[in-house]
Amino acid sequence: MKIKPQYRIVIIYFAIGILWIFFSDFAVEILLEHKEDITIAQNIKGWFFILVTGTLLFFLIQKDVNKITKTSAQLVESYEQTIHGWVRVMDFRHKETTDHTARVTRMTLELAKIAGITSKEELKRIERAAILHDIGKIGIPDASLIKPGKLVDEEWDLIKMHPQIAYDILSNISFLKSSLDIPYAHHEKWDGSGYPKGLKGDAIPIAARIFAIIDVWDALIHPRVYKYAWPEEKVLKYIQEQAGKHFDPNIVKLYLENYPRIKESLKAA
Repeated sequence: MKIKPQYRIVIIYFAIGILWIFFSDFAVEILLEHKEDITIAQNIKGWFFILVTGTLLFFLIQKDVNKITKTSAQLVESYEQTIHGWVRVMDFRHKETTDHTARVTRMTLELAKIAGITSKEELKRIERAAILHDIGKIGIPDASLIKPGKLVDEEWDLIKMHPQIAYDILSNISFLKSSLDIPYAHHEKWDGSGYPKGLKGDAIPIAARIFAIIDVWDALIHPRVYKYAWPEEKVLKYIQEQAGKHFDPNIVKLYLENYPRIKESLKAA
């Protein structure tokens, strides 16, 4: 039978305590005769007991904490592998967007750092959110999603459902709830004309505002079944023109000023 860590620590502590009291009292009784010497010895062994058992408890607890930390890290790693597995499934369905997720994730992280986001935890959260940005498209029929022509209104309405589908999927996974901002809000626009909620300005999460610029850049500069790739100069001009309309103007300014650095991040993979 496997004993739980907390019970094991208590048992060891009690066993050492009992043995310490028995043998130390026995030694004091045999070796010392004078009352003053016995009192001093009892004080010394009392403090020594605190030192020894405190050290023992530290190492016992540290050992179990390390086990828990390792198990937690393995669990997080399994979640990460699952996330990447989802994305690979989507890339397999739509080969034209292969590497799209990797590109926009790297560039989003670089722009986030330039925008002043330095916390490792926050950057990791943004990374997960960027990877999962189009997870909602798993619920959109290919007939609409990769149609090589103009979408009719009904098809466009289907496409616009993917942020809500992403929300429905991720909001039920506690580990990924904090990564909802990009999948749910990256199609919102600075002027309030986006979807699904019609959020405006700073009401749009900062991560989604950052990602929106990168996502549009990647979509325009690479070919799709419904369009040719745009020249780089035309893409950058479009992003500049959309400052204050589609995009947060402050982030557009950062993006354009640091464009070579952001683009260079693609080579760091």
